[in-house]
Amino acid sequence: MEDPLIPSIDDRSGRRTPSSSSNFSTPSFSSQLNLPSGMSRSALSLEISPSSRHIDRMVGVGYRPSPSRTIYSDRFIPSRSGSNFALFHLSPSSNSCTEGREDGSGTYATLLRTVLLGPDSGVVSPVTHEKQAGFDGRHSSLSPPSKNIFRYKTETRRSLYPLYPFGFDDALPGVISSPAKTPRKVPRSPYKVLDAPQLQDDFYLNLVDWSSHNILAVGLGNCVYLWNACSSKVTKLCDLGVDDSVCSVGWEQRGPHLAVGTNNGKVQIWDASRCRRVRTMESHRLRVGSLAWSSSLLSSGSRDKTILQRDIRAQEDFVSKLIGHKSEVCGLKWSYDNRELASGGNDNRLFVWNQHSTQPVLKFCEHTAAVKAIAWSPHLHGLLASGGGTADRCIRFWNTTTNSHLSCMDTGSQVCNLVWSKNVNELVSTHGYSQNQIIVWRYPNMPKLATLTGHTYRVLYLAISPDGQTIVTGAGDETLRFWNVFPSPKSQNTDSDIGASSLGRTQIR
Repeated sequence: MEDPLIPSIDDRSGRRTPSSSSNFSTPSFSSQLNLPSGMSRSALSLEISPSSRHIDRMVGVGYRPSPSRTIYSDRFIPSRSGSNFALFHLSPSSNSCTEGREDGSGTYATLLRTVLLGPDSGVVSPVTHEKQAGFDGRHSSLSPPSKNIFRYKTETRRSLYPLYPFGFDDALPGVISSPAKTPRKVPRSPYKVLDAPQLQDDFYLNLVDWSSHNILAVGLGNCVYLWNACSSKVTKLCDLGVDDSVCSVGWEQRGPHLAVGTNNGKVQIWDASRCRRVRTMESHRLRVGSLAWSSSLLSSGSRDKTILQRDIRAQEDFVSKLIGHKSEVCGLKWSYDNRELASGGNDNRLFVWNQHSTQPVLKFCEHTAAVKAIAWSPHLHGLLASGGGTADRCIRFWNTTTNSHLSCMDTGSQVCNLVWSKNVNELVSTHGYSQNQIIVWRYPNMPKLATLTGHTYRVLYLAISPDGQTIVTGAGDETLRFWNVFPSPKSQNTDSDIGASSLGRTQIR
């Protein structure tokens, strides 16, 4: 119940509030007041303090909603395009605005607006005197309702480069942005060419290998030659005579021993450091076209369809025989952990064997031509790549851990060799019919980083240097070409100058 002694008025919200300027000096009210002695009635007045007015404004006393203003929900998604950015003082700098500031303040404001509000924020008009007056509360007009700060947005622009420093790919005025990372440049010309007379044009042979001591072994006719990559010195290792010829060469993983497979089905072990033959092993009935080392264990594949496992420390010529292929074995590779042996044959089959099996533990039959090109990934355990011949032309990837076919890439020509880089997740393939090219790929999406040409015959032979940067290719055109295709381990993102100048053409024998 209200006090009858205090007059009140009805405000617009329906409340009754004391009047802000009521004096109780009229006779009608004075007679009802009981004042202490000594106080005059004329001196008595009741006023509302300024703090009371502040509280009234806070609680909304006397608030009258504007009929023209739209009330929005408290749930919204901010949209930056078409907004009034003058509220954030991010308008472009002008002569009047930049007085007393540093010269780069305008550029900084543009950069700040674009980074924070997006590339679609556009150009904001300068703050006028009328708009500025609206900020201090004396004027009520800021902007039309259609230019409200936030509104619903249905689509967000996505950048083509999600890792771009500012999150978009529009150039900023006055700012030099870092360009997107360009693909690594691969020299298109070999930096060295060696003549290799009598290098056979036979798809099923493996006549080139590069040792961990940086020595290249090449089988030419019935002889084996060694080329020292450090000194360019050429040494004749052996001569098999007129009744035999070299069909394959293979270096021991870390030692000086070189295995030589012959057309008569023999395997010779040579100590290259002393140019001396250590032993000769037989038991193959036909030529030995593929060799692969696993520590002291040597695997040899032959046209007689078998693979023999030989321990050079044992007296026996072989310790086990692997049977499974129906035609010549032309590709052999041990995995990097020496636990699995992959073999490819002219029967279009790719088999995987373990250390103790005499039957293949995995069989892959998707290729439609001879499988000579085989390479294990040094980066991912169980990842195997294989390539097919002229009727197949595909590079296929397999997961030997899950026994699954991962992907297939049609190269358009016969796949002769594959080798994986140990420095980066890339591989190189060499090809025969019909383009005779060399291709550098990036795994797993397999974009072509480079296509190298120069050989006029099928590029049948391939080996990689011990530092993992250089490859050597051989072809029936009787040349060996050296290419710098992979980066070094310490500078994977920098371009190498190796290969920038050709060293001329020399002869390996």
